[in-house]
Amino acid sequence: MRRELSAGGVLVRSTRGRPMLAAIRPRGRPEGVWALPKGLVEPGESVEAAALREVREETGVEGRLLEKLGDVRYVYTRSWGEQPGERVFKIVSFFLLRAARGRIGAIDEAMQAEVAEARWLALEEAPQLLAYEGERDMAARAWARLTEPRSGGSRL
Repeated sequence: MRRELSAGGVLVRSTRGRPMLAAIRPRGRPEGVWALPKGLVEPGESVEAAALREVREETGVEGRLLEKLGDVRYVYTRSWGEQPGERVFKIVSFFLLRAARGRIGAIDEAMQAEVAEARWLALEEAPQLLAYEGERDMAARAWARLTEPRSGGSRL
């Protein structure tokens, strides 16, 4: 079985004291279908660098790495490429990122074939709004990490 490694991010910022998460709507998906930015790790690239790159390319916003949230593992069947019908074991490593600079929706031209739009969603609502179970879990983990009591307060 073919194996793939991808990386993505839960990119967060605070708007008027409310934690927000950057989500994308994949091209070809209906309104209201939200996902986290992610993509394949390129040869020679670290998973952390891939997560930062994919988030910037797909949302228009650069992030700063805070910590790894976890991995999502699943098997899917390819419906494109050289071997349609091939089963693939995929691991996606997700990282918690703090928004640094950029504008949401300023998507790289090369990504516009994959990403229809990007926008900020309320982080506490993301576990209900994201389309994929593993990504909902990562948003919930981000919410828990950002709201757990710490001596320094919020991490945003």
